[in-house]
Amino acid sequence: MLFDSLKKRISAESHSIAFGEVTKISSTIIVAEGLQVSIGDTVTIVSKFNGDETLGMVTEIDGLRFFITPFSFIEGFRAGDKVYLDQNGMSIPVGEALLGRVVDPFMNPIDGKGPIRSSKMTPIMKAPIAAMKRGMIDEIFSVGVKTIDGLLTCGKGQKLGIFAGSGVGKSTLMGMIVRGSNAPVKVVALIGERGREVPEFIEKNLGGNLENTVIIVATSDDSPLRRKYGAFSAMSVAEYFKGQGKDILFMMDSITRFAMAQREIGLALGEPPTSKGYPPSSLTLLPQLMERAGKEDGKGSITAFFTVLVEGDDMSDPIADQSRSILDGHIVLSRELTDFGIYPPIHILNSASRVMNDIISPLHFEAAKKFRRLYTLLKENEMLIRIGAYTVGSDKELDEAIELKEAMESYMSQGSMYTTSFKEEIDTILAMMGTDSGKVGRKNINLKASTSS
Repeated sequence: MLFDSLKKRISAESHSIAFGEVTKISSTIIVAEGLQVSIGDTVTIVSKFNGDETLGMVTEIDGLRFFITPFSFIEGFRAGDKVYLDQNGMSIPVGEALLGRVVDPFMNPIDGKGPIRSSKMTPIMKAPIAAMKRGMIDEIFSVGVKTIDGLLTCGKGQKLGIFAGSGVGKSTLMGMIVRGSNAPVKVVALIGERGREVPEFIEKNLGGNLENTVIIVATSDDSPLRRKYGAFSAMSVAEYFKGQGKDILFMMDSITRFAMAQREIGLALGEPPTSKGYPPSSLTLLPQLMERAGKEDGKGSITAFFTVLVEGDDMSDPIADQSRSILDGHIVLSRELTDFGIYPPIHILNSASRVMNDIISPLHFEAAKKFRRLYTLLKENEMLIRIGAYTVGSDKELDEAIELKEAMESYMSQGSMYTTSFKEEIDTILAMMGTDSGKVGRKNINLKASTSS
């Protein structure tokens, strides 16, 4: 009876050859044959010469041949090396043990604090939240940055982009948001950036405090595949904690390096280049990652901030343009404001939060609208004011803007290590704009903001 049961189980299994063999190797692609594989399968290549191993992913199949994109360097491997199929697929271990740790895309610790024991496995690649299962964004998510909370208010489950050129202050603003938010879990993905920036970000921008924080790192010297799937791994970690009903803060630096990794992979596989050399798969990949953030009925939420490196401060860059169309808001950092000494250099006139009007009180809405209008008047007439061509009394509204110029610029400026409460921030802008500050909250509902610590 036992033999019959075992025979039945064996016959039901799908069998393939135990291992395949490498037939060709280039700098970016390994060609092999002899295994029954599918697109997205992970494999292990083992050198017959010295026993070295490296992971790879099946990215193309041509008849009996399949093409592998390696996760790491392939120096020392040669034709004839063995290829084994990984039966676990693209899964990573997740759990509470990740909190306070710095890990690679496969959740291996790189902080020297010992092994991480996580028993639950979760796939890296998942479908985004179904449209009809998404919850309404109806609660304020405070990040402790005055300009964002007061003028670009974001909600729990919102997806925002931070757009800036190099050296304008993206990392500093990221650190302010991570410190200023009191989200129970914070997941930070550092994708494709310089290795030097990782310890600097932890020590300078986060003050060395990784409490309730997980940092996933894939630096610029890692393979394109590690950089690509590092972002998806980080999102899977955030989804694990979201499944526990928690409101998660997800930050990724940067979406541009993520797209560049896919550009390298796509071009190596023969995809046709389009605008700025990006193949179609680079643009297709963005919503697959970004749409996994959000608020889901019956679970928690993932409020996501994605930084976008705008080359040459060109907002028409294909990655920046595609990202703006997917995200629920964009925060633009201005090099001009940096030159004027305003930090964080958020250009409020070029920035927008698409859910702000649905989650703030009418008083807050009027105060923010007036602030933007007065600041617009200042910028439009700045030259006239500077050369003395404007006569006070010619325009009452412009007179008010000139009178409030110092107060508005003070509100837009904030020390990188300074955080404040949401109510304090809103009371300040209401008082500045001459609005009653006694009724701060969401429209017709009591305020439920994630205030800063």
